[in-house]
Amino acid sequence: MEISKNLKKNIENIKQSYGNSDDLVTRNINIKRKKIAYMFLQSVSSDDKISNFLMHSISNLIKENSINIFTDLFKSLENTIYNSNLSIVKDYDELLYKLSSGFTCIFVDGFNEVITVEAKASLDRGVTESSSESIIRGPKDSFTENHETNLGLIRKRIKDENLWFKDLKIGKRTKTKVTIGYINDIANHENVEILENRLKKINIDGILDSGYIREFLTSKSKSSFPQMISTERPDLVCGSLLEGKIIILVENSPYALILPGLLIDFLHTAEDYYQKPINISLTRMLRFLSFILTIITPGFYIAVTTWNQEVIPNELLISLSIQKSGVPFPTALELILMITIFEILREADTRMPNTTGASISIVGALILGEAAVSAGIVSPIIIIVVAFTSISGLLYTDVDFINGIRWWRFIFIIFSMLLGFIGLTIAFLIFIVKICSMEYLNIPYTVPTSPLYPKILKDSFIRISRSKQKNRAPYLTKNETRMEEYK
Repeated sequence: MEISKNLKKNIENIKQSYGNSDDLVTRNINIKRKKIAYMFLQSVSSDDKISNFLMHSISNLIKENSINIFTDLFKSLENTIYNSNLSIVKDYDELLYKLSSGFTCIFVDGFNEVITVEAKASLDRGVTESSSESIIRGPKDSFTENHETNLGLIRKRIKDENLWFKDLKIGKRTKTKVTIGYINDIANHENVEILENRLKKINIDGILDSGYIREFLTSKSKSSFPQMISTERPDLVCGSLLEGKIIILVENSPYALILPGLLIDFLHTAEDYYQKPINISLTRMLRFLSFILTIITPGFYIAVTTWNQEVIPNELLISLSIQKSGVPFPTALELILMITIFEILREADTRMPNTTGASISIVGALILGEAAVSAGIVSPIIIIVVAFTSISGLLYTDVDFINGIRWWRFIFIIFSMLLGFIGLTIAFLIFIVKICSMEYLNIPYTVPTSPLYPKILKDSFIRISRSKQKNRAPYLTKNETRMEEYK
């Protein structure tokens, strides 16, 4: 739809489009018998900004006698308004988008073009420390709901002209700005095109958070494990860009998406590269060990106590039997009951305010567990197994990854309950086959282990010194050289 040359008609059309909303402000001004008007939405625009640059520019224009009002007024306004973000709009839909985004629209009677100048109000919180990812050592800033701020946090770290951003508008009603970011001479351009095409196919009323985009881009995957990383940390995003990965930023969301997210990525942290390699190597090995233990420990305990008691030393078996005496429930039911209670407590801890969340955790973990043992509902060893399993799972911060661990933990429990060690082995084989069959953007989920990439395998399980990390992962980029010879 084109914009009319009749100023009054344009004003009426816009008022009608917004249902005469009370926050739509209009002011008409006459300059030597020529009518101009400006409109803005008070809820998303700053009155101070409009008064400072717009009225000042118009006042100066009124004082000038050299301009031809009927031919030069539009150009004079365009050239004298003090605003760095000024554009000329000819399309009506684009005009409404600008107006809803906090721009002020200036109409001149007799022209079918509109001058739009940015006058956004500050509706966002400032840059703060990440609330979902603890930072021990490293930059303390995190993404916010302001899209331009998020881009700036990346630009200030990567001052390279090859850092490219592509904007898309997704959502018929929200028209949310979604940005694809990558380093042009490192990233795989085929993957960029694949993502761009997938994003363009999204047809929905609105995008309110990056979680919407994550769901659409991974809707065909049936796995519980995530295939992209969601993070508030700009340093993690920049490190991933330098590796050849692609990022997605969504307007009004403080979480950036990193693609692809591989299994190895969820076992590493950005802080691994801010500390001494020898110390981080031990930490990484603990993470890998905890990942296996948090999944199989409950199933293993059920298998050895229910089906395969011959593998337990006699002294320990007698001790377990004594603890088990008086407990009316089978071992599997005890374990499922306590794990379920713990997951409920953890979910409550996540949802409750910080001031009360900690007290709930303490009450649940100490009093409830002790009461269950004293009441003879569960045996003491079950509390130890559940605590060990749960603590091992606390090493990971990504919510989707934690939920994936939860699902597989229950799968191992069910198979072990039915078939003992045989069931545990079957569940483990199914787990290995499943994660090895996963891929995203034609990249296997389990690289560099399967398929094997010997050059980068070492840094996956331990932390090697930066001077030896000369190449990027070949499955992410064709530009593998990270650094020249270091002496």
